[in-house]
Amino acid sequence: MAVSLLATGATAADLAPGSNVPSPHVKAPPMVDPGYNWTGFYAGLNGGYSWGRSNATVLPITPLAVSIGQNADGGLGGGQAGYSWQIDPRWVLGVEADLQATGESGRSTDALTAVRIGLVGVTGTTTSSTDFPWFATFRGRAGVLADPSLLLYATGGLAVGEVKFGTQATLTAQLFDGANAPVGAPVTIAGAIVSESRTRLGWTAGAGIEKKFNRNWSAKLEYLYLDLGSATYFSGTANETTVGFHDHILRAGFNYQFAPGPVVAWY
Repeated sequence: MAVSLLATGATAADLAPGSNVPSPHVKAPPMVDPGYNWTGFYAGLNGGYSWGRSNATVLPITPLAVSIGQNADGGLGGGQAGYSWQIDPRWVLGVEADLQATGESGRSTDALTAVRIGLVGVTGTTTSSTDFPWFATFRGRAGVLADPSLLLYATGGLAVGEVKFGTQATLTAQLFDGANAPVGAPVTIAGAIVSESRTRLGWTAGAGIEKKFNRNWSAKLEYLYLDLGSATYFSGTANETTVGFHDHILRAGFNYQFAPGPVVAWY
């Protein structure tokens, strides 16, 4: 064995530089994934459902004034974009904006307050509608990482959206005699159909959960409460109406983070 080793060593020592004998293969060390990094720009799409509520006071300057509450529910879909900063292994801060189209709408027919003016009694109904075709939010996000790939966060900020309200009043008048007996047939008058759209500013707050499946892709589930306050419609007319609106939103979506991948060394 000693002679064999000495002979092999001597043969290797006698090889001339540049010979065709292949050099030993050196295997590259395995690449180590540095882990999930939440810092960077992202964009994505979402969809869900919302439960809105409109509260209006119709014909407020007349004795026939009536307050009505109206549900305005429907599906929604849109997109979001933002930027996140992972400030340490556990905390993530960020900003996000989104734009949504919705199918939220509500309709109702409500009885007006009955009044008596001398010998004339007046009753009526109002048919009204609320539509919420779109909204956008501009929010901050702050969250904690339950594990490197799972973010639990709270969010809040400004909201803007279009609220459309329409109404039509129908009045019925009946003449009475001194004994309070009806005289003749009642007279019914249908008022004009009026509607107005207004872009409203308000606030929003909520919470969500986001899960990364790899370095770039993640999915999220989010709840938002949105309040656009109250506004006056048909100002200065007999149909002047105060309309308040708020909304509950539940949506799911996905994001793509524009972040560079790890550097891979080749040997």
